[in-house]
Amino acid sequence: MFEAHTQAILELCREHHLLDEKTLAELQEEHRATGVSVASLIIDNKLVEKADFFAKVAESLGLEFADDLPPSISGDITVLLSSHHARNYGVVPFRADAHSIDLLALDPFNAQIIDDLTFTLRKDIRLVVADPERIHTLLKNHYAEEDASLDEILSKMGAEETTSPTTNPDDLNANDIEAMAGQGPIIKLVNVILAEAIRNKASDIHFEPFEHEFKIRYRIDGALYEMSPPGKNLALPITSRIKVLANLNIAERRIPQDGRIKLTIGGRPVDLRVSSLPTQFGESVVLRVLDQGAVQLDISQLGMPEDVLEGISEIVKRPNGIFIVTGPTGSGKTTTLYSALRIVNTPDIKLLTAEDPVEYEIEGIMQVPVNHGVGLTFAAALRSFLRQDPDVIMVGEIRDLETAQISIQASLTGHLVLSTLHTNDAPGAVTRLVDMGVEPFLIASSLEAVLAQRLVRRICKDCRTAYEPPATLLQQLGIDPIDIGNREFFYGKGCPTCNNSGYKGRLGIYEWLRMSESIRDLVVNRAPTLVIKQKALEQGMRTLRDDGLRAIFDGITSIEEVVKYT
Repeated sequence: MFEAHTQAILELCREHHLLDEKTLAELQEEHRATGVSVASLIIDNKLVEKADFFAKVAESLGLEFADDLPPSISGDITVLLSSHHARNYGVVPFRADAHSIDLLALDPFNAQIIDDLTFTLRKDIRLVVADPERIHTLLKNHYAEEDASLDEILSKMGAEETTSPTTNPDDLNANDIEAMAGQGPIIKLVNVILAEAIRNKASDIHFEPFEHEFKIRYRIDGALYEMSPPGKNLALPITSRIKVLANLNIAERRIPQDGRIKLTIGGRPVDLRVSSLPTQFGESVVLRVLDQGAVQLDISQLGMPEDVLEGISEIVKRPNGIFIVTGPTGSGKTTTLYSALRIVNTPDIKLLTAEDPVEYEIEGIMQVPVNHGVGLTFAAALRSFLRQDPDVIMVGEIRDLETAQISIQASLTGHLVLSTLHTNDAPGAVTRLVDMGVEPFLIASSLEAVLAQRLVRRICKDCRTAYEPPATLLQQLGIDPIDIGNREFFYGKGCPTCNNSGYKGRLGIYEWLRMSESIRDLVVNRAPTLVIKQKALEQGMRTLRDDGLRAIFDGITSIEEVVKYT
């Protein structure tokens, strides 16, 4: 309830003297610890009468509060809004006349609802505050879920009249393409493709044209899965529809383009980053899904070993130094940094981030998207940060010597700096900085810790099965079959829950390097990565492979996953 508006709810309680500062501080702490919204905590614990609380929310927003809702809404009114819009925006029509419509809103703070639906409905929109439980009930009763599958939509499209190009697409003008992309069946098909991807927690959606087919693939838990393919003749209408949503130039198919689509699914915002690429047989389009509701930002829920969790918690509370997370693209580095920032995201700490792009909006943190086109690079943002009186700085990635040098300067002048590097392991981060041109003595005096990580798939709990792995597979892990004793190994045999993949969800495996005095001495003396790694192992560091073995022996992941990623 009102998850994205914690500070607004806290200020509302202060302004109207609903709760004292001690209680508000306790609520904020519980919110950080559990992820439950402050508004839900207030209502669930009966700290404020429900009606009084929502009345104050309405008053603060200058909106009407509907306390006495009817058990149902007239069909003459609910028909004014489609099930798609009602569920996506979390609204229910309440009253309407020829020129305006009042909508009960699950998120009355979201002014984007007014902008979007004013354009869609061609009416003045007024939001009304009410008990979210009652709104959920009305949504359920009046708007059935649009659960038509992609297969069902594609099968129906064969019977519907859908215009698609029979001539060379290059002969079509912008108006022809826009008309094609605006057809009802195409709009519905694209909506279902996006909704299914988000429902399946896909991180990326791929639209791929080939000579005789057009493929759609979802990346789920790090692996690509092919969906039911539309006909090749639908490639141009589908990609054009996506480009329309992303405000890209639909007539330009010769150069790459980047854009963004903002959706509201189930009352929560979902961001899609769009990339188009011209290929031999048409445009390849990839959408990166940034779903605020699907990401886990509670560091205690990331599956870290206790010593790693305690180490990060201690590092981010330091007044200065550098903490680096390493790993390939898609290994969860940004999520780890966001989770670490959340530990220190308190009113007495100033946090600034420079990101490319800003993946998730976090309340209480000043987030800056870098823009290379106008010269706002990571280095330029960092220089400006130092004049903004920050306590903690996050830099999306240290890509060059200038960014590295400014990060070190910031850490040496009393700031904590968090960032990422692309290296295979934790000790490799040190030598990567040296290779960039950073003086070893500066690294030794500023770097506090490095965390290397990978994401491996979890075995599906519903089809997890014990088995005896072949000796060759154990040898790939570096394990002698004689040494395994009575340990059990598991795999997922496949079931409907996991779409017969055997896996459901992912977890992190970690390699934690804490900079000791002896390791700092090695860095100053330009020791190679292997020497630094050996010293860290002597001091108790577990490698990624070691942590992967922990997950295998706990029955959480499979041997194949750990062999693949370590």
